[in-house]
Amino acid sequence: MDFVIRRATAEEYDTLGEITAQAYLRDGLLDFGESDAYLDELRDVGKRAADAEVLVAAADGPVLGGVTFVPSGGPMADIARPGEAEIRMLAVAREARGRGAGEALVRACVDRARAVPGCVSVVLSTQRTMVTAHRLYERLGFVRTPDRDWNPLPELDDITLLTYELTL
Repeated sequence: MDFVIRRATAEEYDTLGEITAQAYLRDGLLDFGESDAYLDELRDVGKRAADAEVLVAAADGPVLGGVTFVPSGGPMADIARPGEAEIRMLAVAREARGRGAGEALVRACVDRARAVPGCVSVVLSTQRTMVTAHRLYERLGFVRTPDRDWNPLPELDDITLLTYELTL
């Protein structure tokens, strides 16, 4: 499938927000389902775009998926240290999966990180159950960094995000 990777436009924020929310909901990635507070964050692409770079994969107009690229820190960074860029909220619409959009989005983030002065690596967090994403990251050269695994909700013991890093 032919598609382009580019910055999201304001007109696409609602569409991408819904793609991201539905990807997390349908894949069972939200502990509290429809009532999960993180759902609002996933849908708020405008907020992400104000603090980071939001990219989309689009084919003949429709948005197929997107990702948030956080260069060298900033308010959207969860785990990035100085000299690291971070990838967040990668999501591809269910009907577009398996066509390379997710890989193209990750590659675009890596390319952007290489263009950031002083950036030496790209990091990301992922859930244990996202095994398809893990295979993608590993195929692209990311390695697990278990010493950086973390819990975004310390009040809940059963949530641990796995971390990966790609040295540039």
